[in-house]
Amino acid sequence: MAKSLRDGASYGQRDVLDLLVEFSSFKDRVSKKFTVLSKELEGKPNEHELWVNLYLISTDYADETVAKKLKQESLLQKIS
Repeated sequence: MAKSLRDGASYGQRDVLDLLVEFSSFKDRVSKKFTVLSKELEGKPNEHELWVNLYLISTDYADETVAKKLKQESLLQKIS
């Protein structure tokens, strides 16, 4: 998530909606990838491939989040 949620912090409605939209789109992408993956692994007792693909999905998401954060930071620096 772009912003980490902290105890005692206050968030505006827009921040919460942005967080929910981001999580929802991530959830949809993971669901689609696992649907495709489950079809590929159907009838194959290879759990290793499942874990490797789960790792790849999570690292893709982490890379995407970091890139988005860096882009936002560079835009803020250009503005100021």
